[in-house]
Amino acid sequence: MNRPLLKMVLAPTLLVLAACASTASQTPRTSTPPDTTLKKTAAAPVAPLPAEDVTRYRPTFPAPKATPVTAAAPVKTGPLPTSQVNPQIEQRLRDQAYTNQNVKYAQGYRIMVYLGLERDKVMAIRRTIIGRYPDETDYITFKSPVYRLYIGDYLTRLDAARGMARLRGLTPKLELEATQVLLNKNP
Repeated sequence: MNRPLLKMVLAPTLLVLAACASTASQTPRTSTPPDTTLKKTAAAPVAPLPAEDVTRYRPTFPAPKATPVTAAAPVKTGPLPTSQVNPQIEQRLRDQAYTNQNVKYAQGYRIMVYLGLERDKVMAIRRTIIGRYPDETDYITFKSPVYRLYIGDYLTRLDAARGMARLRGLTPKLELEATQVLLNKNP
């Protein structure tokens, strides 16, 4: 930048700074900032605002009628039921139970423990988990070239979360998947 242009830019800037400095208050600056916290004064204490009256919005209920109980009159409870299930309902319940015995699958959750290309790694993780938790059911699926290892048949998300907590340190990655699960593991 050439000198005349520099002088033209710097001269007005210096004049503005000098004008600002001359109009500023002439109080000496201290090294600590002023205290801005609210101080309590010895003036009269401020009374809290009265709470809004909401009694008109509250529901009112009539008091229950008290019936005097005497020792001579026993309390009537009515006849005790002998059976709430009549023969028709009992037959329907039996039919439903028989139908439910034939259900093999339900909507539930499985934990995906491994997703990758290495068969040896999937088998090692499977052996580790089954060695620690022999009751868990494992499922290995292979869709070329990917291996997937699923653990468990959980009906609720809470059970699946508990299963994930048990497996947390055994594998690097766990993922919960909603799928159809086997209900009766015993053949």
